[in-house]
Amino acid sequence: MQKAQLSAWKRMMSKFFSPKFRALTPYTPGEQPKDGQYVKLNTNESPFAPSQKAQAAAGEALATLQLYPDPECRALREKMAGILGVKPEQIIFTNGSDEVLNFAFMAFCDSDTPAAFADITYGFYPVFAQLNSVPYTTIPLAEDFSIDVEDYIGLQKTIFIANPNAPTGKVLDLAKIEQIAAANPDNVVVIDEAYIDFGGKSAVGLIEKYKNLLVTGTFSKSRSAAGARLGFGVADEALIADLNTIRYSTNPYNVNALTMALGLGILEDESYTKENCAAIIKNRSYTTERLRALGFEVIESAANFVFAKTDAIGGKALYERLKAKNILVRHFEKERIREYNRITIGTMEQMQQLLQAIEEILAEVTL
Repeated sequence: MQKAQLSAWKRMMSKFFSPKFRALTPYTPGEQPKDGQYVKLNTNESPFAPSQKAQAAAGEALATLQLYPDPECRALREKMAGILGVKPEQIIFTNGSDEVLNFAFMAFCDSDTPAAFADITYGFYPVFAQLNSVPYTTIPLAEDFSIDVEDYIGLQKTIFIANPNAPTGKVLDLAKIEQIAAANPDNVVVIDEAYIDFGGKSAVGLIEKYKNLLVTGTFSKSRSAAGARLGFGVADEALIADLNTIRYSTNPYNVNALTMALGLGILEDESYTKENCAAIIKNRSYTTERLRALGFEVIESAANFVFAKTDAIGGKALYERLKAKNILVRHFEKERIREYNRITIGTMEQMQQLLQAIEEILAEVTL
């Protein structure tokens, strides 16, 4: 959300709006132009459409839209359980992973149990905390944007860690995640794995050992379904029961029939997902090498994006010049990262268009 739009909303608030939400600063989603003129590298979507098998499965669901969807998502949970090596009772499906994250703030945080997360991470965490009146602490990342595990030992707070992190792309290894979970036995540790399929190792295998561990994931990135809104959580059955209590108290039909059918079709075509992930990893390596050759500092990424800056031009100026050339990347105004831009990895053609535009801009600013 742009500052101007937020200011306009604040001015338009009615007298009926609850005072407890008047100070709320909503999450700012990436630009979503619909005119088709942009090379869109700003919101970490997949450049690949869902597979034909997945699309066909969603099409078949059209014939039964007069009926409510299965609130238990049984077919989806059973299929995902087989893929992840867990029990169906250890999985919850939600309307995007944002919903399961919000459920976690509702279920596992309150005035006595605050939340804790990094200062540079997914921007929805502080919004969920404010929305649910949860006090929270932000923990500064190290100078190189890595997490210092010692900062997370014995916090007595519900911990949220995006792994790989956004917007940096840095990944935390499983041994460190295990160390954090073990050091906080009386609190839930949430590992947000939205980008895990692009180079990290999932913590799902740790949920049997650590009953306080909740791992969340999404179909928006590696599984090409950002528009369908499908997310999930994996944890000990007791934690999933907690989350389902929240879900059934808000919207038991939170995953619609079309999305459910599409999701099942996606899971039945895992080879397609793996091929796409391999292509993105290859394109990420190519883009990283080319950017570094152009003088950029590029943080080593395990996600489907890179985080990069150059001394030749400021972060916001580069974002604006790329937009003028019909290429969108994501710029953030936070002080520590304002010289960086987050660049989604797309097709090879898209990355070559980006790099050509950057070369042109660098040539212009050095004249």
